This record gives sequence, C-alpha cells and structure tokens, in this order.
Amino acid sequence: MNKINSASHTLWGRLSAWVEGDPLPREKKAAAPAPSAPREKKPPVKKMRRFIAFYRVMAVVFCVVIIGVLMATVNALPLFGRADNPASNEVVQRYVESGLEETGAVNIVAGMILDYRAFDTFGESSVLFLAVTSVMILLLRDKNNTDREEDLRTARELIVENKSEDVILQRIAVILVPCILLYGIYVILNGHLSPGGGFSGGAIAGAGLILYASSFGMIRLHRFFSQKTFTAVTTSCLLVYACSKGYSFFTGANHLPTGIPLGTPGAILSSGLILPLDICVGLIVTCTMYGFYAMFTKGEI
Repeated sequence: MNKINSASHTLWGRLSAWVEGDPLPREKKAAAPAPSAPREKKPPVKKMRRFIAFYRVMAVVFCVVIIGVLMATVNALPLFGRADNPASNEVVQRYVESGLEETGAVNIVAGMILDYRAFDTFGESSVLFLAVTSVMILLLRDKNNTDREEDLRTARELIVENKSEDVILQRIAVILVPCILLYGIYVILNGHLSPGGGFSGGAIAGAGLILYASSFGMIRLHRFFSQKTFTAVTTSCLLVYACSKGYSFFTGANHLPTGIPLGTPGAILSSGLILPLDICVGLIVTCTMYGFYAMFTKGEI
C-alpha cells in the first residue's frame, strides 16, 4: 500500500512539476544533484552545406526546366497574323460583327468583358475583394496583435499628423483631387462608349483618395470613408453584379427575353446592364486601391 501511495505521489509530483515548469518535484528539487554544464552541440555544418548545395542545384535545374517548357510552348505557337490562327475564329468574328447589336455597347471591349465574359470579370472583382480581405486579416490592428508600445507610437503619430500640415501639398490637392475623382467617374460612366471602364476609372478614383489621405491625413478621410463604408460598398457591388448577370445568363440560356432595353448605341444610358456593372467594378477597384494603401500605412481602413 505504501508502495502504491509513493508511486502515485511520485507521479503526481512529476505532473505538478511539469505543469509548473520545474524539471523535478518540489520536495526532491533540493536533493537533486546539481546539473552539469550542458555540452555545446556542434551544428551539423557538413549536412547544412550539403543541403544548401543541393538546394541551389535543384533551384537551377527547376528554373532551366521551366524555361525549357516555356520556350517549347512559344516555339509551338502559330505564326502571328495568319488567318488560320486559333485566335481568328468564329468567336472573334461574333464579337466584331454582332457585338454592337447584341450588347448595345459602342466599345467592343466593354461589351466583351461585361456581357459575353461577364462571369470572368466577376471572378476578377471577387479576387480583388478577397485580396483586400486577406490583407486585412494579416495587417488589421486590434487588441490581439498590438501592444501598449505600439498603441503609444500610433497615438504620437496621430498627434504629429494633426499638428503638422504641408501647406503646399494641401493647396495642390484641393485642386487636383476633385479633378481626379471627376475624371475617374467620367471614365467609369463612359466605359461602354469609349476606351475605359470600371477597372481604369476605379484606379483613377482610388489614386484620388490616396492623394487626399496623403495630403490631409487619414482621419479626415475616415469621416466619409471607413471600414464599414468599404465593407458595405464592396459587398453590395458584388451582390448586384452576381444577381444581375445571373438573371441575364439564366434568361439567355433559356431563350427568354431579359426585359432590359439596350437603348440607343452611343447614348450614355444604353448597353443594358453594362453601365451598372461598370459602376460596380469601378467602386470595387476604388475601394481596393485605397484599402491596400490604408492597410499598409496604418493597419486599418
């Protein structure tokens, strides 16, 4: 019985010592012999050198293989400009000959990416949204990934940002920012009529927001563009895009009329769903551009 109690006591002591971080139980800690000085383990220099040499050789071999595959692929491509190229098929002919009639867009590129290949463009917009979301997950400042020192440093930066003003930059930004935003809106709204569209116009508008934040500080920009605004705009645009094109493709696949007029080609209110889809893409790109800038600058939107 005494043996069982001593054994259980020893096990319990070892478990308690392990939980508390002690190498031995407390009652035997004093009687334990003094640990000898640990021997310095020599790093496996030879193995490390062999691994580094093997890694370099395999990296070179891998790059050579990839270059060989790409060169073979390029060599197998058809000659540029030949009439029998795979690119010169009935799809391209359909875009050129029937694009204006079927989409109502004077800009054939806008009709192609927002009507014929609208789901592909929806995937690209979703990738932008997911990219910003991933950056927010990694860089977003909250109580779980910040400490007191970082909070104090951020507070000092905010004080400096409020007190220090670059007069020249602000005066120039007052003139340039409205022009940049207006031009971005123009490119978005005329994407179905002229070269441009949601991606290019959204990039221009996003650059305007970045210039405003750089000139007047992100605190002023937070008055009308915050994280809630970013989430609401991007989510709403993606939902509108998915629902509208889902409806359009469903009716088209079943040979049903969509009921959405194409309008007069060349008018601002024409081309059916291409104009609202361009607006959705432009808003998503605008929010994405500023979102990347804000996250990498301050860790928040």
